[in-house]
Amino acid sequence: MTAAIPTQLPRRTPPTALPEATDISRLVARLWQVADIEKSGKTLDPERAADDQAGYAAAGFNTFDLADHCGSDEIVTGALMRRYPAATRPIAFAKWCPPPRPMNAAAVRAGVQERLNRLGVDRLDLLQLRWWTFEHPAWLDALHHMASLREEGLIGEIGVPNFDAAHLGLALADGVPVATNQVSFSMVDRRAAGALSALCSERGVKLLAYGTLCGGFLSERWLELAEPTEITDWSKSKCKRFIDAGGRWAAFQGLLAAVAGIARHHGVSVSNVATAWVLGHEAVAAAIVGARLGEAEHQADNLRAFGLALDDADHAALDVAFSAMTAIPGDCGDEYHKPPYLTASGDLSHHLDRIAPACDAAPLAHREGLRVSSGSRREPVAGYSRAIRTGDTIRVSGTTATDVADRVVAKGDAGAQTVYVLDKIAGAITAAGGKIEDVVRTRIYLRDPSTCDAVALAHGRVFGEVRPANTLVVAGLIGDCEVEIEAEAVVPANRG
Repeated sequence: MTAAIPTQLPRRTPPTALPEATDISRLVARLWQVADIEKSGKTLDPERAADDQAGYAAAGFNTFDLADHCGSDEIVTGALMRRYPAATRPIAFAKWCPPPRPMNAAAVRAGVQERLNRLGVDRLDLLQLRWWTFEHPAWLDALHHMASLREEGLIGEIGVPNFDAAHLGLALADGVPVATNQVSFSMVDRRAAGALSALCSERGVKLLAYGTLCGGFLSERWLELAEPTEITDWSKSKCKRFIDAGGRWAAFQGLLAAVAGIARHHGVSVSNVATAWVLGHEAVAAAIVGARLGEAEHQADNLRAFGLALDDADHAALDVAFSAMTAIPGDCGDEYHKPPYLTASGDLSHHLDRIAPACDAAPLAHREGLRVSSGSRREPVAGYSRAIRTGDTIRVSGTTATDVADRVVAKGDAGAQTVYVLDKIAGAITAAGGKIEDVVRTRIYLRDPSTCDAVALAHGRVFGEVRPANTLVVAGLIGDCEVEIEAEAVVPANRG
């Protein structure tokens, strides 16, 4: 049996969080490879690269995924945009990746305007906020300022990349109109099929799945090949780390053999089966495929995925292959935030160590130690610190889900507030020279005992492996705060 090649690239299928005017293709072309091409210092000629990009648009791939940290892809796409009338131009998913710092309206407007200028458009179809560490709570401020610019018409829709279910849920609980979450999702990395997909289905958010072909490893050319010992491009380096975490090369070859059998049965390619499997998930609006400018040989093959419907036997064969693999640990996005760092460069400590802490630490005036301040106006007025370090012990004050302006975040949602609170606590501990895994004691004060399970789940997400001593009590809390948490950490002597 052979799957027919569609004459037109299928568009997204409702329901979706994206408006009807944003007619995205269900295969989005990602220009990640521009950064790979330019990593040696060479810069692409925008007009010549736009010629190659125009070939994708002519083939029906009218939607491109960009990032401000992926070389000159915005400049190249801007050159492409100028060739079209505004009403028929391709669609661009922009990505803004500012260093974690306080986010006011002016800073966010400047970031948005830079994207507009580089693309040469009056409105960003979709702007995705990329944030390196949730310990710095300003990501939520940035999203609210983006929402204001959306009301002005400068942004069509708001998206986030690499958000786990907890932080996506927090953003939604705080009223941010998030339309999409771009995450790794493939037969090797199946994390998005769990809690994140359930939340998206419940709240109307759509997933944009990248890594669907696992950097090209999910193809016939790797079947029965020996494990590669040297990988030069960033995309494959990252995906090889996922393969290693998912059971290593032998388990991957078992999966590849199963997929190849399904592909032969349907008369399609391995890549078609991998794409169709991801697009078959209800929460997925589109799969993102790499666009190698100057190389168009994969365009026709990619279209074959839309003539393919996997049947029960296909899914049964895949389930057997999945059972021989190891589940990728954690939730979506964890690969950027904590070990094991499943990124192109491996351990991100060289990058994360350059990010300024979310809190300020200063020497104690009356004894040896550190005082940590979060910037809250209440701390100096009430005469307390967010945290105090004396010796190897860090004590964090009772912490609520309030931002630096004393606004209560995610009103009425104790679970979401707990996520925010624990991020604040982690930021204070980091500023004092510790890590969240150094916590040995937490105390939770809860307004409503019926929210205990939601709070416990949020606590377990952070401390499921650390498992500190814990006390939970029901207490009368001030204002709209549903939960307050204090913590104590002990820094190992060998870390200083």
